[in-house]
Amino acid sequence: MTAATSRNAATGLVLMGGGARAAYQVGVLRALGRIRREVGAPRENPFGIIAGTSAGAINAAAIACQADRFDLAVAGLVNVWRHFRAEQVYRADAFGVVRTGARWLTMLTMGWALARWRRASPRSLLDNSPLAELLAQVVAVDRLPALLNEGHLRALAVTASSYTSGNHVTFCQTAWPFEPWLRSQRIAVPATIGVEHLLASAAIPFVFPAAELVMGEQHEWFGDGSMRQSAPLSPAVHLGAERVFVIGAGRLHEPPGQRRGDGAYPSLAQVAGHALSNIFLDALAVDIERAQRINRTLDLLDPAVRARSPLRPVEILVIAPSQRLDDIAARHIESLPRPVRSLLRGMGVSQASAAQPGGQGGAALASYLLFEQGFTRELIQLGMEDTLARRDDILRFFDWPDVALPAEQRDESPTHWGSLDTQL
Repeated sequence: MTAATSRNAATGLVLMGGGARAAYQVGVLRALGRIRREVGAPRENPFGIIAGTSAGAINAAAIACQADRFDLAVAGLVNVWRHFRAEQVYRADAFGVVRTGARWLTMLTMGWALARWRRASPRSLLDNSPLAELLAQVVAVDRLPALLNEGHLRALAVTASSYTSGNHVTFCQTAWPFEPWLRSQRIAVPATIGVEHLLASAAIPFVFPAAELVMGEQHEWFGDGSMRQSAPLSPAVHLGAERVFVIGAGRLHEPPGQRRGDGAYPSLAQVAGHALSNIFLDALAVDIERAQRINRTLDLLDPAVRARSPLRPVEILVIAPSQRLDDIAARHIESLPRPVRSLLRGMGVSQASAAQPGGQGGAALASYLLFEQGFTRELIQLGMEDTLARRDDILRFFDWPDVALPAEQRDESPTHWGSLDTQL
């Protein structure tokens, strides 16, 4: 184990899911790197254990696969997310949308007439085959074994949900043999993580097709890892994290006051957005509260009793959006490709209606699909601002010195992607 990993071995990074909302995570990581350079903290990867789900799994894998050059990994992610186009993630041309989304909606209304033609049954609202090509270019999974062996990283965990077995499965690639955990419908398995695992973890239900993975001697179909994810912090803790840095993809607490709508019956888009928000956002707050209760309980125990307990305290720092990402998405709906806008309009999404109070216009649904640079850049900027506002908390969490090095003394090594601090 290298000196770098020995210092950071017990620090975990947990990246949550949320489709295009994961751009926020990149802004947080970018600001984290800026703070590190300002105080002159060690430049190595600050996370020994990295766990991700859904789009967060993609960001997690990109960081893990360049664990020996953390700043460059973050710069690469910033470069991708700043220039995103929906076409890089799913087929957004007219033919592609008609072949999947339009046919899928037609099946909802005319399935009785079309069911006998098996080939007419679409598998999802959108075709995410372009994402596989993008991942092959930006996530160097072939580097992972060497990085683990050399001690730059202890573990990468990617979570997906099996439609076949009903299990919530965490695939773990580690630097040491570990004891897979088994909980109620939650299991861990050793794996050599590849692009196929990332596609499975990020397969938003109904929106993207399920991915097939090998489990033992059988093949199973997997969807987004945020489904049935009752304990998002669990993989990092099971793998040995004693402190966990969590980046959410939605507000953990709503501001006071009720968001009022116009009283109209909810559109299909509003229902879908509400369901996705439940899948992607709600479990994190519950799990954090559970961990905090355990920490408080352990503090009350006699040291001898606590030593015999299988529970142990876990320090947690959460960075989550200070603004509603639905509201930001409402301003960018028109940036989606025309065929996608037409498809979503049929479900009740439009620029005008999305701006209504209460979310009747389907902005929540759009926020998961808005892989467009106007939206992603605004989320990156928000992630940076939220993180810089928590500078003192970050210094305490990582035990970094509370200093401000002169600019000429800072580690500003050039990277392939240019200056990390280039303004958005």
